[in-house]
Amino acid sequence: MKTLRKQRTISRTAEVTGFGYWSGKNVRVEFRPAPANSGIVFVRGDLDRPRRIPVAVEYRIEVPRRTALAADGCQVEMVEHILAALYGLSIDNCEIWVDGQEMPGCDGSAQPFVQALDAAGIVEQPAARRRLVVNDITRVGDDDCWIEARPLPAGRLSLKYKLDFGQNNPIGKQAIEVAITAASFRQELAPARTFILQEEADWLRQRGLGTRVTNQDLLIFGPDGVQGNELRFENECVRHKALDLLGDLSLAGCDLAGQFIAHKSGHRLNAELVKVLLKEGQMEQGQGLRRTG
Repeated sequence: MKTLRKQRTISRTAEVTGFGYWSGKNVRVEFRPAPANSGIVFVRGDLDRPRRIPVAVEYRIEVPRRTALAADGCQVEMVEHILAALYGLSIDNCEIWVDGQEMPGCDGSAQPFVQALDAAGIVEQPAARRRLVVNDITRVGDDDCWIEARPLPAGRLSLKYKLDFGQNNPIGKQAIEVAITAASFRQELAPARTFILQEEADWLRQRGLGTRVTNQDLLIFGPDGVQGNELRFENECVRHKALDLLGDLSLAGCDLAGQFIAHKSGHRLNAELVKVLLKEGQMEQGQGLRRTG
């Protein structure tokens, strides 16, 4: 068994502000240090009293095109980029105080959150971080959209994502495979931005959603490619899907050891796989091994 790493939190408070893509409402996010074994928790500080929403797959609710969590009569939405940043940097304990329901979209990537967390600094804590080890091949989905977990030696985590928008589409087919470390996350995934097709953007705006979002806030693809913006990577779209996947996998509440392969998977399937793994996987803790479920 590979030695379990120490848990980590941030050294001091960090702040990110912006507006929600869907609602257009301004929102302030404050990352605060938290004790060992407390996990990641959102705190709605704008309500009648501070209400806590733990980051765990059992608190996930179904909301189109984004990850949302609900507890204690309130919810937070579009949390996947924040969760990816925390997981990618191996920050295990943090209180995320917010004054709104939807998290800021910023530039459509996880990079603003990574920069704020890096500036705050990261410190180790005395407790060991649990790790769930994938021992068998586990797949959820259907022939068109699926995601599976496979064993991977040495306690490592690897993501492989295949995106397919078809041949007559500016996005087309893209793929990426990346071994997740803090360095690879910062360089390969964190800067990748949210994307949408022009016809989808028009449809949403007609319904009063995303009216504050411009071409500079995310990637909007028309028939000839990105409109009013420039790609950071040739395959930026699939990199962002891998970023979203990492954020969803963090709902396991522990480190993951295995290879995760996704084909056109989205937030619902990602979370479904997490649920299955938590029931069937082998969890490593400071005192050895135990079986979950």
